[in-house]
Formats: sequence, structure tokens, C-alpha cells
Amino acid sequence: MDRLDFILNNFSISGFYVKLVLSFVFSFLITWYSIPTIIKISRRKNLMDEPGQRSSHERKIPNLGGIAMFFSIAVCASIFAYQLFDLYKFLFASLVILLYVGVMDDIVVMRAYKKLLAQVVVSALLVIGSDVRIRSLFGVFGVYELNYFLSVIFSIVTFIILVNAYNLIDGIDGLAGVYGVICFSLFGISYYRLGEYNYPLVILSTTIIGTVIGFLYYNLSDRSKKIFMGDTGSMLLGFLLTFTSICFMDIFIVKKVQGAVFYHLNTAPVMAIAIMILPIIDTLNVIIIRLAEKRSPFDADKNHIHHKLLKLGITHKRATLYIISYYLFIVIISYFLRHLEVNLLLIIILILGFIGAYLPNFFMKKKN
Repeated sequence: MDRLDFILNNFSISGFYVKLVLSFVFSFLITWYSIPTIIKISRRKNLMDEPGQRSSHERKIPNLGGIAMFFSIAVCASIFAYQLFDLYKFLFASLVILLYVGVMDDIVVMRAYKKLLAQVVVSALLVIGSDVRIRSLFGVFGVYELNYFLSVIFSIVTFIILVNAYNLIDGIDGLAGVYGVICFSLFGISYYRLGEYNYPLVILSTTIIGTVIGFLYYNLSDRSKKIFMGDTGSMLLGFLLTFTSICFMDIFIVKKVQGAVFYHLNTAPVMAIAIMILPIIDTLNVIIIRLAEKRSPFDADKNHIHHKLLKLGITHKRATLYIISYYLFIVIISYFLRHLEVNLLLIIILILGFIGAYLPNFFMKKKN
């Protein structure tokens, strides 16, 4: 028990709920107050995102919103959820390296292999240094417990894939931010229901939610206030979502840790996939399209789900609403079917996910 908890308990006040509220309020305020300064500096130094092959905007926009997000999360998490940095000693170092890589990529555009190498390093730091890894697949494809070597390799690859997949959905106003709020809300609620041992992860989730809402105020604003999170922000959110997903799965594996309670859910990895279904499906979808067209899977194009909706003449905000609503529907379905056989549930989720990805194609053909 820390000093704040001790003082609050003397007044019969739960330290956890105070930290929960303060982490949300301060993370929101730090982001909200930081971004105008970043916008001003970005405009003065011409640190702007220019329209490109993947982008859906038509003018220069400041793209260093991720710096404010990192600042907010780093300050609030280290104060209100400091236990995480005791449990996962390489977490903060990984985030700092990711910040550097993201800022460099947003300003000068790093070469792909350098960015990939940095992602391997930060993923390995957390997987090997802090033992944050996927230990079991719970019977997915008939695979249960993974040996240490396979677990490490699979976890690092998972981090890299999901970080980049999340980066790819950051193509229209609000999508990556709103989806992040929903994902961390779902994980936060899950952690809260799964016992006090997981409370630091609940506070981390509320910290990120407050941070992203503070960012969205500007991201969804008019021209003078608009800012993008950039690779700095999208990689940060993707990395932390992958981290929380793996921690979520780990809850359902027997732990010999004081204060930890064992819960059992056969479909834990599929539930984690369901929460992160949008970036997973969107990335698989564009890779399939590129391979079918005999192009490199790494080629930039406008075949993402949000691009297809924009081609239908839908606004950014409405496209975000449609995408979020559909993929939240998949999460709700997976929750009510969570006690199904794990592979059957995975198939259902993937089918529903790809239906959502190809619905815009159907409406485009109907329109033409």
C-alpha cells in the first residue's frame, strides 16, 4: 500500500477510485493543454503531414499529436499506475524508444527497415526483459502451451504486426482515436472485473482513454485546431493495445503470484482478437487484395476500409461512426458467444470481420 492509499483509507476512501478519476482527468488536461503549443510549433517549423498516396486529406496538417499523447501517458501512468513499471521494468524504456522512432518518422520519414528494426528492439525488450509474452494459444489450431523460444518469437512478431496494423487504420479523422478509446474501455472493464491484482492495468486504461479523448477534441475540430497523432501516436496506441491484450490473455493462465486470482476462459485469445478485430481485418484485407493483384503486400494504396467508404461520398466522421459501430457489434457478438469452442468462435469473428471489410465493395458496385 502506498502513502496515498494509506491516507485515503484513514478517511474510508478507496485509493483505487481516486486514482482512477485523477488519472483520467489529468491525462485529459495534459493532452488538451499541450496540443495547441505543438500545433503552433508545427506550423512555425513546417512540421506538417502532406497529402500522399495513403492519406485522405487534401492539405497540410500538423502530425505530432503523438508527442502530447506520450507526455500525458508517461506522466500520469508513472504517478497513478507506477506498479506497472515495477512489474514490467522495460515498459517505459520501450515507450521512450518508440517515441523517438515515431517522431523521427513523422518529421523526416525513416526508412522502412530502420523502423522495423526499432520495433523488433522495443518488442524484444518487453517480451524478453519483462516477460510479457503469449504463453498459450488455448487450443487455437490445436495449439496450447508454447515453449519459451516459440513464445518469445511469436510474441515479438505479434507486437510488430499489431503495431503496424494499428498504424494503418489511422487514415481518417477520429478512427484510430475513437477505436483506441473503445478498445481500452473494453480491456479496462475486463481488468476491473477480474480482480484487484489487475487494478494498475485499469488505471493505465483510463489514463490512455483520457489522453485520447483530449487528442480527439483537436483531431475532430476545424482547420485551425486540427492535428493528427502521426506515427508517434498510432504506434504508441498499437504497442500499448498489444501489451494490454497479452496481459489480458495471461490472466487466464495459472499464476503463482500473491494476490493474483485464477480465472478460466478457453476463448481468451479470441476475445482479445475480437477487441482488436478492426486493424487485424483491415490489414489482412489489403494484403489479400495486393497479392491478388500481383503487387507487393507493402505497397501503399487506398484499399483500406475507410478509403472505400470515402469513395461512397461519406464524410470522415460518418465513416468512422459506421466502422466503429460495425466492429463494436462483432465484439458484442463474441462476448455472448465466449463459451463456444475456441476455433469455432475464431471462424465466426473472422467471417463477420471480412463481411464488414467487403460491405463497402458491395455498395460501390450497387452505386455504379
